[in-house]
Amino acid sequence: MTITRALGDDFAAPPGDRYFEDYETGATYEYGHVHVDESDILEFARRFDPQPIHIDTGFAETGPFQGIIASGWHTGSIMMRLFAEHFLSSVASLASPGVDELRWPAPVRPGDELRMRVAVIEARPSRSKPDRGLVRTRVELLNQDDRVVLSVLPMNLVGRRPTVSGA
Repeated sequence: MTITRALGDDFAAPPGDRYFEDYETGATYEYGHVHVDESDILEFARRFDPQPIHIDTGFAETGPFQGIIASGWHTGSIMMRLFAEHFLSSVASLASPGVDELRWPAPVRPGDELRMRVAVIEARPSRSKPDRGLVRTRVELLNQDDRVVLSVLPMNLVGRRPTVSGA
């Protein structure tokens, strides 16, 4: 995996000290870049999505994309790696209740350079559990031509910052 970094503004708190209170509605962050090799595409597809458009270069050349493309699940895995590495808290992430939408509007091809853009749509305290909050985001993976190759609307539960008692 390529070592990635923030491509602009980043959180004040690193993932190891990030809590619900650090996620602000309206904030946008970008991280990248991940280079996608044909060997990465073939390896993932052979293991998890062995369709001819992902594993058979001869077939793919004559297919609708005129060449090998990454599985959408491979693209989602790249996004998840960036999301977990840069956006999610490593101390307060409490899982995800789900995803509202997942789209692959353009294919990922060998040689693409991908980056992730995350916009916080909503950050609100939980109505039933005061120790956490719900963070809704719009996550996009973009290629080197600024074309969106993945768009997803996940929700994440994040623990609130612990309070120091007796201070």
